[in-house]
Amino acid sequence: MSGGGYAAQNGAGGSYTNGPSQNPVGVYSSNQGLMAPPLTGFMNSLTTKGPPPPGPNPYITGRHQPSPVAPPPSSWSGVAPPPSSYSQHPQPGVTPPPVAPPPSSYSQHPQPGVMPPPVAPPPSSYSQHPQPGVTPPPVAPPPSSYSQHPQPGIMPPPVAPPPSSYSQHPQPGVTPPPVAPPPSSYSQHPQPGVMLPPVAPPPSSWSGVTQAPVAPPPSSWSGVTPTPVAPPPRSWSGVTSTPVAPPPVGNHTGPGPYSTGTRLPPVFQNTMQPPAALQQGLYQAQPGQMIRPPAYHSPSAPALYTQVQPSGSAAQLSPSLAAMSLQSQTPEALRVVNLLQERNILPSGAVTPPTPCLPQDLQKINCCPEVFRCTLTSIPQTQALLNKAKLPLGLLLHPFKDLSQLPVVTSSNIVRCRSCRTYINPFVTFVDARRWKCNLCHRVNDVPEEFMYNPVSRSYGAPHKRPEVQNATIEFIAPSEYMLRPPQPAVYLFVLDVSHNAVETGYLDVVCQSLLENLDSLPGDSRTKIGFITFDSTIHFYNLQEGLSQPQMLIVSDIDDVFLPSPDSLLVNLSECKELVQDLLTGLPQMFSSTMETQSGLGPALQAGFKLLSPTGGRISVFQTQLPTVGIGALKPREEPGQKAHAKEVQHLNPATDFYKKLALDCSGHHVAVDLFLLSAQYCDLSSLGCISRYSAGSVYYYPSYHRQRSPAQTERFQRDLKRYLTRKIGFEAVMRIRCTKGLSIHTFHGNFFVRSTDLLSLANVNPDAGFAVQMSIEENLLDLQAVSFQAALLYTSSKGERRIRVHTLCLPVVNSLSDIFAGADVQAITALLASMAVDRSVTASLGDARDALINAAIDSLSSYRSSVLSVQQPGLLAPACLRLLPLYILALLKHRAFRTSASTRLDERVFSMFQLKSQPLPFLMLTVHPGLYRADDLSDEGALNVSERTIPQPRALQLSVEKLSRDAAFLMDCGTVLYLWIGRNCNPVFLTQVLGVESYAAVPLNMDQLPELDTAESSRIRALIDWLRERRPFHPVLHVIRDESPLKAEFLQYLIEDLSESALSYYEFLLHLQQQICK
Repeated sequence: MSGGGYAAQNGAGGSYTNGPSQNPVGVYSSNQGLMAPPLTGFMNSLTTKGPPPPGPNPYITGRHQPSPVAPPPSSWSGVAPPPSSYSQHPQPGVTPPPVAPPPSSYSQHPQPGVMPPPVAPPPSSYSQHPQPGVTPPPVAPPPSSYSQHPQPGIMPPPVAPPPSSYSQHPQPGVTPPPVAPPPSSYSQHPQPGVMLPPVAPPPSSWSGVTQAPVAPPPSSWSGVTPTPVAPPPRSWSGVTSTPVAPPPVGNHTGPGPYSTGTRLPPVFQNTMQPPAALQQGLYQAQPGQMIRPPAYHSPSAPALYTQVQPSGSAAQLSPSLAAMSLQSQTPEALRVVNLLQERNILPSGAVTPPTPCLPQDLQKINCCPEVFRCTLTSIPQTQALLNKAKLPLGLLLHPFKDLSQLPVVTSSNIVRCRSCRTYINPFVTFVDARRWKCNLCHRVNDVPEEFMYNPVSRSYGAPHKRPEVQNATIEFIAPSEYMLRPPQPAVYLFVLDVSHNAVETGYLDVVCQSLLENLDSLPGDSRTKIGFITFDSTIHFYNLQEGLSQPQMLIVSDIDDVFLPSPDSLLVNLSECKELVQDLLTGLPQMFSSTMETQSGLGPALQAGFKLLSPTGGRISVFQTQLPTVGIGALKPREEPGQKAHAKEVQHLNPATDFYKKLALDCSGHHVAVDLFLLSAQYCDLSSLGCISRYSAGSVYYYPSYHRQRSPAQTERFQRDLKRYLTRKIGFEAVMRIRCTKGLSIHTFHGNFFVRSTDLLSLANVNPDAGFAVQMSIEENLLDLQAVSFQAALLYTSSKGERRIRVHTLCLPVVNSLSDIFAGADVQAITALLASMAVDRSVTASLGDARDALINAAIDSLSSYRSSVLSVQQPGLLAPACLRLLPLYILALLKHRAFRTSASTRLDERVFSMFQLKSQPLPFLMLTVHPGLYRADDLSDEGALNVSERTIPQPRALQLSVEKLSRDAAFLMDCGTVLYLWIGRNCNPVFLTQVLGVESYAAVPLNMDQLPELDTAESSRIRALIDWLRERRPFHPVLHVIRDESPLKAEFLQYLIEDLSESALSYYEFLLHLQQQICK
C-alpha cells in the first residue's frame, strides 16, 4: 500500500510511516525524554530549595513557598472564596425570600443597628461553638442542601431542619414529612456552660467560609445564567471553634521513631464520619427518576450523552453520570487521618487503586488498572482547579502486558472516527443503529454495514453488542492498509564481549547454555533469523551459511571503518541452520578461554550490528562487562570513589558522549532495538551506555559484581532473567499513539522510546515488561463534559508475522470540586509519576533539586487539602485516607538508591535505579520503592490463597522499622529484585530446624541463598510464599538468608525506610517537618 494509506489509518504522517525513517539526526534532538530540559508542568513548577544547611535536620530549609498559581487558602483568609461548584441555582421566575447579610463564617459579629430577634436553632454540620455574648443577626430559613432548585408554582411546606446532604432535589408535588433535627454529620463538641443561641437553619456548604454577597456566577454544569439573588446565608460552620493548642510531641524513646506519650484530646481525634445522607442513602432517586443537576432541565444545555440507542448497549453513557459525585465515592477515601497520631496506616493487603465514580455498567467494562490508570480517577474541570489541588495529572501504561484473556478481532474494516482516528470503544454513544458519536472529539460517524453483524453472537443489527464496544482492551488483526511492507520476520542478533575480563566472569558459559536450552522457544516462525558477533579489540563475525560443516569466524581488525565481510551469510534462518548454531554455541566459551586481550570495542561492534539488521529490523542483545576502551564510543572513568553525593555529582548522570544516543536513534528509524546486559564489578558508565537502549525502546539489565563462582545468587538471577528474556513474547516495528478527549493535552513521556510527534512513540521492539508514563494538562475547560476518555493504540508486528493493533480505552468522570479530586487520587500512581519527574529533574538540574521537589510535592498537596477541603481546622498533620501513604512513599523515594545521598551508592547503581523508575510497570516499581516486610516464623493457613492446588500464606505487611524486628523471630522482606530472610539471634530452634535445616542460630551459613526442600509444614509454607512472590513478576528476585553477622545486614537495614538514616530523617521526624512547613 502507499504511504498515504498508512498515514490515513494510523495518523502517523508521511515521514513517520513504518518504512525507514527519513528524519535526520538533527530532528531527534527535539525528543522530550530523559535528556531533555524539563517542560512547564507540575514538578517543574514546584519551588525548589537550595542545598540544606548543615545540622541535624536537613529539611529545615526555610518557609515553604506555595505555587504562585494557587490562590491563598480560603480557610484563614479574610477574602471570600468563589461560589462552590455545588452552588444554588434558582429557577427563572421564582423570587427567593430575602435574607440578611451573612456574618463571617468562622466568627460572627452583629451588624451595627440590627437587633437580632430569636430564631430557630440550626443543625450542627461540622462543629459549632458559639461565642459568649454574641447574638447572630436574623436570617430567613432557606432550603438546606448543596444544590437547591425550587420548583415553579410549588410552595414547599415548612419542615424541621433536615439532615445535611450533598444534593437535595424537591420532587414536584411531593411534600416531605417533617423530620427531627439530626445529630451532627461529622461531630459536635459543645463548650461546657455555653448555650447555643437559636438561629435559622443554614444551608449545607463544603467550605466553612462565607460566600461573598454577590449574585452567583453561571453554574459550572450549565450555560444558563441564573437570576441575581440576595446574599446567601452562612455556611456549614457559623461559629469559630474554640482554639485548642496542639499537644507536645513525645520524645524519641525506644527503638522506633515514634513516642507512646501524650495523645490529642478526644475532640481532635479522627472521629469524622461521612454525612448521614451518604450513610443512610436518604436521597436516592425515586423509581423512574434520575438524580442530576438542574442544568439538564434546561433546553439550552448540551445533551452530550442523552442520545437514544438500542436497549442493553454498554456503550450508552448513562445520564445519571452527571449526578454522580461523592455519592458514589467510598466515604473512606475522604476520612481525615492525623498522620502524627495514626501509626498503623499500611493496609492489611495490597494497596488497591480507587474505583472511578462511573455508572456500574460502565465501570464493569472500564480498562483494567494494571494496564491503564490515571493519577486522578476524577478529572478536574479546569487547569485552575488542578493547580489548586497541587496533584500531578498523568497516565501510567503497561500496554503489552501478558493478559490471560484478550479478545482478538479479525476485520477488513476497523471502525474509527473520521476526524480524530479514535478506535470505536465501549464509551462511544450510538445516536441510533446507524450512527455513533466519538467520545474524544464528539463527531458523529456512520456505522459501516459490515459492523452491523456480530461475529460472536452471529446476529445482525446490534452494533452495540460487538466485541469492540464491549471490551476496553481489545486486539485487532490489521488489514493490509496498515502495512507499508510485508511484516518483518523475527530477527535476533547477539553481540558478546569476549575480552579477558568477560571470560573471567564466566558469563559466556551461562549465555551459551541458556541459548542452547531455549533455541526452540525463541518467539518466531519458519522465517526466524539469528546471528552472532563477538568483540574485544577486534570484531568477529560468524558465517553460519547452510552447507558448511562448521561455523566460520571472520575477523575485522579495522574497527575505525567497520564493514560486513559476508553480508548474506551472517544472519541465517534458524530452522535451516540450527545444527551450525548449536555447534557455535557449544564451542564459543572454549574459543576464548585463554585470551589475554583486555580491550573492549563496544562502539564498533554496535555499528556492525546496526549495519547487519538495518535492512530488516530486529533485536540486538549486547552483553558487556567493562568500560569501552577502543574505537568510537570509547569512554573514560568518571566515578570518584567514596565521594558523597552532592550537586557536583549530577554531571555524571548525563552521558559523556552522544555517540550511543545518535546510534540508538538510527536504530529506531530502522526498527532495531538494543537490549543491554551489563555484568561488571567495575564502573562502566551506564549513564552513557544506557542511551543505546533508552532511545531505541530497548531494556537495560544490570548485574553488579557478577561472577559465576563467587556470586552464585547473581548467577541464578542472570540465568532466570535470561530465560524469561529469550522466551517472552515480542512485538517488532511498533508505534504507540495516545489520544485523549478534546481539552486535554499530553506534554511529557517517560520510558524507553523515541518520540516521533506530540502523541506518537516509536518502539522498535515492544516487550511485556515495559511500562510508560505520561504527564498531562488541561488546555480547555471541561465544563460541558461529564466524562473524558483516554485511548492508547499499539500497532506492532507479532513474532508470527501478523500486523496487530492492541487498543486500551479508559473512561473517567469530570468533577468540579476539590473534595472529589482528592477522593479519587491514586497514591501509588502519583508516587510513580513523581519518581519519573524527579529523575528528569536530577539529570537536568541537580539531585538536591529533585529531592526538594519531591518534598514540596507532599507539602503542596497536603497544604491544599488542609486549606481548601477541610472546613474544621485541627492540629496535626492531616491527610485524606486515600493519600495517607503519600508522605511515606515520598520518604521512601528520598531513601531510594536513585535519590539518596550516600557515599556507599555507586554511580552505575544509581543510574540503573533511575532507569528502572522510568521504565518499570507500576506494581514492580512500587516494590523497589516501598518493600514488603512480613513475619516468617509463624505462617499459617488462615486467610491463605489457593492457587493451582497450592496453599499460599498471606501474612500481614509490617512497618519498615527496626522496631518491628524481634530477636525471637524471623522476617521476610520483599524488595522487588531481592528477597531477604532475616533470622533473629533467639529465633525458635524448631523454625531453624524445620525451615533452614540447621540445629542452631550459629549454624546458619553467612552466605545462604537457597532454602532446603524439607518435608515439614513450615518449610512448605515459606517456600510456597517465596515461590508465589517470584511468579508474580517478570524478573527473578534472589534470596539472601541473613543474620547479625552477615555482610548483607547493612544492605537489609537500608530498606527500613521508617528509621533514621544518613540519607533522610526518620518517618516521624519527616512528618514533623511536613507539618512545620504546612503550618507556616
